[in-house]
Order: sequence, then structure tokens, then C-alpha cells
Amino acid sequence: MIDAYEDPGTPDTRGGWSYLWWLVACQPGRSLAGALLASVWLTLMAGTPYLMSRAVDDGLVPGRMGVLAGWTAAIFVLGAVNAWISIMRHRTMTRVRMDAYFRTVKVLMGQTVRLGAELSRRSDAGEVVTIGVGDVHTIAQALTVVGPGVGAIVVYGVVAGLLLTISPLLAGVVLLGVPVVALVAGPLARRLQGRETEYRERQSVLTARIGDLAGGLRVLNGLGGKGLFADAFRRDSQHLRAQGYRVGAVASWVQALGMGLPTVFLAVVTWIAARMAARGDITVGQLVSVYGYAAVLIGPVAFFLDMGYQLSRGVVAARRVVRLLRHEPRPDEGTRRPPAGPAVLHDPESGVRLRPGRLTALVGASATETGAVVDRLGRYTPSDVTWGGVRLDAVPLREVRTRILVADNDADLFAGPLIDVITGSADAPCRGAGNGATGHDGAAPADAPPAASPDARTAQALHAAAANDIVQALPDGLDSELTAQARNLSGGQRQRIRLVRALLADPEILLAVEPTSALDAHTEALVAERLRTARAGRTTLLTTTSPLLLAHADEVVFLVDGRVAATGTHEGLLDAAPGYRALVARDTEDEEFAR
Repeated sequence: MIDAYEDPGTPDTRGGWSYLWWLVACQPGRSLAGALLASVWLTLMAGTPYLMSRAVDDGLVPGRMGVLAGWTAAIFVLGAVNAWISIMRHRTMTRVRMDAYFRTVKVLMGQTVRLGAELSRRSDAGEVVTIGVGDVHTIAQALTVVGPGVGAIVVYGVVAGLLLTISPLLAGVVLLGVPVVALVAGPLARRLQGRETEYRERQSVLTARIGDLAGGLRVLNGLGGKGLFADAFRRDSQHLRAQGYRVGAVASWVQALGMGLPTVFLAVVTWIAARMAARGDITVGQLVSVYGYAAVLIGPVAFFLDMGYQLSRGVVAARRVVRLLRHEPRPDEGTRRPPAGPAVLHDPESGVRLRPGRLTALVGASATETGAVVDRLGRYTPSDVTWGGVRLDAVPLREVRTRILVADNDADLFAGPLIDVITGSADAPCRGAGNGATGHDGAAPADAPPAASPDARTAQALHAAAANDIVQALPDGLDSELTAQARNLSGGQRQRIRLVRALLADPEILLAVEPTSALDAHTEALVAERLRTARAGRTTLLTTTSPLLLAHADEVVFLVDGRVAATGTHEGLLDAAPGYRALVARDTEDEEFAR
């Protein structure tokens, strides 16, 4: 099975069938072993009726009990060996499916990382979630064809050959009966594929809507639009349910035929064999063997039908994966050299100009307005932004990402030890810091970095973000495990952890989006005071309307309708810009009330 750090390879994205074949070709030895074990397992199952016929004809009918006991022992040994082979087959096929599962996951993760900010513009969140939750599992299940599917074909030929030695008529019935069963179920499989495709598309749309509703529930509630969107979601979910019923109707017929047609097939073969035995054309033992062969074929025929069912669903899922893998990030055509040192970052569309080494605050009436400026300055959207007189999009993207960091206030936090989360390293040097240094009375001062920390930079970043109390409150300090998105922390704690991570990255230009919006007034005041010192000599932009942060900024840029309306200090703008004063006055009054 693929190792966690193994290269998954380059997927074949020509289509759904090509991708499924690529998953098989990536593990040729295991796939071949699965097919071989399944073939031997099913073939030995067909050997049991043969041994039974010999036991009846050579031992039971003539009354030779010793011979009967010998054939009985052979049946027991064959069953024991086949049981062991069945276990090995199941283990091998489990590994085949798990390899396909994790290989697809790794390929998708690599693609999402490669696309980066382009992912949200190429695929909506619902599609990505649907692929990751459902389609990956469906693809893995489709690889069942590698084992029992191949084995069914092999045993089908073996049984037909054994029946040919008994009766050409019976062999003909078997050889013709299975294709007839497949032809009956084939159209249903194709119809299921179409139904499944439509269902998956609707499911991804609805999943995306769930995410949008969850993210904007407070806003919708405040605007009185919650009921409107709830009605729309209810209609969409009912459409999805109806489509699910249609998928289930076709799937139920496929599965019913998978059980019913082989039984009818068995009855026909048994009836013909019984008539032949009554006429004396075959012996009693051969009648028993024919019944056994037909019973054995129920499994392969069911496998054929299930194989079609699984492949139909697997191809639909693989096509969705391939569609995501075909997305290419915007080509990085940057060839210009970036500024050799700190330089002005200028956005002509808004008029925002970041001067090197200064702490600048960006104030706007809405987060969308200021966020658009940050996206342009960070090169996440096309723009005419210049950096030291050079167009930002003319600089290689790697250089931009190395020196300019956009720190969103809702950036993802992955599960793992806190030290790994904030440093982005699985082998971070700051280990064993525990809950931080303690004073003489055994209590750690809340406003001082842990003196015993072996990593001074980590300690300084924690101190600047006023996050020492988070480390002290966790059971294992910096080694404490965080859940996905750090849900075991409060909103304000998560925001400070994100700020610590941004400060540890220490970029030349830091663009921080609402870094203190979830903090209480006391903690925000500490961050505002320390952030200026922590970023001394470095270019920093903060989007905020908090007077606590604005008071510490070297320069405040006030936006109106996406354009710079005024610049200056916080105090200067309060006196000179009525619009600015009206925007931040409520925050100022709230702060005075809190004091």
C-alpha cells in the first residue's frame, strides 16, 4: 500500500476509464496477485462439485465406504485450503482498494496545493468536498473488478470446460446464459451511470450551498434573509432527494437482477440436468456435480453484474476527479527581478501605497472593500500593482510568495501539535517548552514570554500576539494537540495562533486581514502595543477599524468606495475626515465604555 511520503505518480487524466486503469497499473504486482488469488479461489470452489460427483459415483453408489471416506477427506482439505486462499484474496484486495483510495487522496491534495488560490476560482467548495468524501471511496470500491471480476471470467471458462466433458448441451446453456444475463443488465448499468452523474452534480451544488449558509448565517439572520435562503435550500434538497430516489430505483433493479437472474439461471441448468439424469444420459454423481457447478456460477454471475454496477459508479467518480486534476494554475510568466531590498508596494486601482518599514492601517466601510485591496497587493487577483516600480505580476510568483505574506483571519489551522501548527514544521526545534517559564511563586506572568523556551523567536512571536496564556492553559504546552481548525480553542485564541504563525514567518511585507477582530479589548490593546515592536523595520499592512490598532499605526489609509479618500495618522483623520470619524467612532465609544 502506498506510503504516506511516497510519490503517488502522475495520474492519467484522459478520462474516467483511463484514471481507473492508472490506479491498477500503479500496483501491478498486487493487482496481479489479487486476480490470481480470486481466480484460484473461485476455481477451487468449482472443484468441490467435481469431488462430490466422484464420491457419489465411486463410493456411495457402489457402497465402497473407504473410497467415500477418501473423497470426503479430499473435500475437507480442499475447503480448508480454499478458506485460506479466500482470506489472502480478501487481504490483497483490501490493499488494492486502500492503495487506490490513498493514492487518489494524495493526488488530489497535491493538486489543491498546486492550484492554491486558483482552486476556489476553478471549483466550488461543494464539488471539492463531494469528491473528497464520496468519490474517492467510490473509486476505490470500483477496483473490486481487479480480483473477483477477473476470477469470475476464469471460473466461468473452467466450469464451461468441466460441463463440456459431461454434456455439450449443458456447456452450451452455460456459455450462452451468462452473456444473456449481462445483456439484460447492461442497459440498466448505463442508465445508472447517467443518473449517478446528475446526482453527484446536484450533491456538490447543495454541499456548496450548505457551506455558504453556515458561513453567512449571522449576516442572513441580521438581514432577515434566513427564511428566504432556507426555503431555497429546502427546494434544492428536495430535488436532490428526488434524484436520489431515481438513482436508487435503477440501482435496486441492478442489484435485484444480480441476485435473481443467477437463481433463474441455476434453475434452468438444474432442470435440464435432472431430465438428462432421468433419461440415463448422465449419472447421479454427474447430476450432483452439474448442480454444484451451476451453484458455483451464481457467484461469478453476481460478480459480473456487481462489477458493472461498481464500474458505472466508479467511472462517474473518476471523471469528477479527472476534471479537478485537469485544472491548471495560471502560468507564472514572471521574468522580472524583484526589488533587491524593501520597496514601495502600490495599488493604482485604489491608490493605496505601502511605504517600506512602516506600519500602515487600511480602513474601509466593508471587509470586502479592504479585502479586495489586500488580494491585489498579495497577487491573488489580477491587477496593475507595482513593487518598487516593477509590475507585481511580472515578478516570479515564488519570489512574491517568499517576501509578501497575506495573513487571513480565517486561515486554515491543521490538526497536530501546537508547535507544528505555528511553525509549519513537523520537526520544529521548540520542544518540551511545557507550559512556559514560571516565576518564583510558580505562576507564569501573563505579559512576559516564557524565559525557559529554547526557541527565542517562537517565544517572541507568542509574546507579540499575547498568546502565552494559550500555551499555559494547554495540558502539554506547545506540544499539545490541536484538532482540525483548532476547534478545541476559542475564536480569539485561534486568531492569536494565526497571528503567531504570521509573525514567525517574518515576511518582508505582511498583509494582515483583521488580525484582532475576535479579541477582547484588553488583549487587543496588548497586541496593538506589541505588534509595532515585533514588526519594527518591516512593512506591515493591517485592515482594521479598531481604534486600538489605528492609534499605533504610522499611517492610516481611509478608503471610500474602494479608493483612497484620506491618509494620515489616526488622530489627524479623526479631526480632518468626518467619514473616517463616523466609521470608527462607534468602536471608540465601545472601547471607552469597556474601560
